[in-house]
Amino acid sequence: MLRVEEASVAYGRVTGLREVSLVVNDGEIVTIIGANGAGKTSLLNAISGVVPLKSGSIWLDDRQVSGFSSHKMVRLGVAYVPEGRQIFGAMSVKDNLAMGAYSQCASSRLSTVGYIGWFMRRPAVQTNLELVFRLFPILKERGNQQAGSLSGGEQQMLAIGRALMSSPRMLLLDEPSLGLAPTLVREILKLIVSLRDEGLTILLVEQDAAAALKIADRGYVMERGRITVEGTAKDLWGDDRVRQAYLGKSVA
Repeated sequence: MLRVEEASVAYGRVTGLREVSLVVNDGEIVTIIGANGAGKTSLLNAISGVVPLKSGSIWLDDRQVSGFSSHKMVRLGVAYVPEGRQIFGAMSVKDNLAMGAYSQCASSRLSTVGYIGWFMRRPAVQTNLELVFRLFPILKERGNQQAGSLSGGEQQMLAIGRALMSSPRMLLLDEPSLGLAPTLVREILKLIVSLRDEGLTILLVEQDAAAALKIADRGYVMERGRITVEGTAKDLWGDDRVRQAYLGKSVA
């Protein structure tokens, strides 16, 4: 489904990615693990169209998408849930979800108020909303509540739900468990598995390497902007270098 070939990214004189190559197949959960500053977010930013490539290429379904804008990638079915949630805190939960479906009507000349009213009547969007509310019943309960007043876990659910409103085939998730209590981390990771079971393909960057490898099919280790180790989740779990550097006490 997704293929990255020798992708490099630079921020001025600072290199974010160095000739990174990876593959994500349909229906997989693939995880990227590594220390802070390893280039994991740069990789997701490049795939989603947030930052341009310096060199290399990105392919989606055998179509080269290098240089495509982020909104075009959304229209092609790639939704990005960035680190830190980045929800619209002053808006209601339901209005945040409405904005997630914006790509489906971006060509129309609607005001924000008009758009939200239109969203409420759109059958395809309603189908996505029903899916989100089935996966996250708490968001239905909090539908009219200001998003900024939600708990951290609820905000993460909202961020993922907003991405699902764009009818994606692939989700890019950047540190979905960041700042959450252990019980909520388990809930979010269980949800990621259920999304895969719903037919989504997932590329996951996760600070908790052990938890990520427990749910992933395959994984890549990044260090200083490069892929240094790759393999099945089982292979990475058994790799002494990975165990010592990223799994620590979780495998003791």
